[in-house]
Amino acid sequence: MLGIPTVSDRIAQMVVQLEFEPELEPVFHEDSCGYRRGKSAVDAVRMARKRCWRLDWVIDLDIQGFFDNLDIELLLRAVRKHTDCKWIVLYIERWLKAPVQMEDGTLVEREKGVPQGGVVSPLLSNLFLHYAFDEWMRRNHPHIPFERYSDDIVVHCISKGQATEMTECIGQRMEACRLALHPEKTRIVYCKDGRRKGNHCNVKFDFLGSSFQPRMVRRPGGNLFLGYTPAVSMKASKRMRDVIRSWQLHNRSDKSLEELARKLNPVVRGWVNYYGHFTRSALRSVFNPRHFMLAKWAMRKYRRVRGRPNCARRWLKRIRKRNPDLFVHWQLSLTPVAGR
Repeated sequence: MLGIPTVSDRIAQMVVQLEFEPELEPVFHEDSCGYRRGKSAVDAVRMARKRCWRLDWVIDLDIQGFFDNLDIELLLRAVRKHTDCKWIVLYIERWLKAPVQMEDGTLVEREKGVPQGGVVSPLLSNLFLHYAFDEWMRRNHPHIPFERYSDDIVVHCISKGQATEMTECIGQRMEACRLALHPEKTRIVYCKDGRRKGNHCNVKFDFLGSSFQPRMVRRPGGNLFLGYTPAVSMKASKRMRDVIRSWQLHNRSDKSLEELARKLNPVVRGWVNYYGHFTRSALRSVFNPRHFMLAKWAMRKYRRVRGRPNCARRWLKRIRKRNPDLFVHWQLSLTPVAGR
């Protein structure tokens, strides 16, 4: 459930964030990439890819209901550790403990959790996990690398035994911080590729919209090999296809092709810029012409291709040849490249 602050509270939360964030930023772990200036989800995925090449095993951690179950008193203890400014502590405590107003007007008291949707909530959740996980890992297991983006965490291990032991240790740590690992979604994964001959029931995991799994990739010299690389996940692909279908382009015969491009390109460009960093060819299933339904749009728009899908596709192909920059997805190179 999202907790949307009032306009005045949003302004006040931004003031607190601008005041409090500079105090916390130097403290945060270098592999904590969520909601931090100069860091992004792409950075986390890129680092996970490099470490999956070096280390054979991964723990795909899932904290059960993190934002709903985060302990308020432990979080306030962390806040007080980094600021003696009374008004910052006062307002953060009020926002955390403020009741939630439901649609029917009733108020529900909150004893735990941080409201998703608040301006300052990402900073507070980062602060909590800094002590619950990052700092604990640095002190107790400094040789084990990890990536964290908010509550999405990937831990790298050299063996299955180490991964099993670390899963138990992390589970105990979460319990000490009044949280719990999801028993089904937390998994140990084997980074299977052409060099690794072992087997395991799990060889795939999703991280920040990217699916890590064995797949054929091409070296710069042109040879194919079995690598362990990220690409857009099935969930993310389905989500994008659902958005494309919701546009109902075939019903927009009142628009020109140029007007459609101006409407679609900003959204598609954002998808390509995010998911196209690694194994760009995997976007083929999303940007397949049939998903965009431009041929159906053409058949409704122009009488000369009405009822003739092959003619409509050939017409679009000629336009693409003349103006390849019209649609962002027309510019994509769908050839897989190693290291992308």
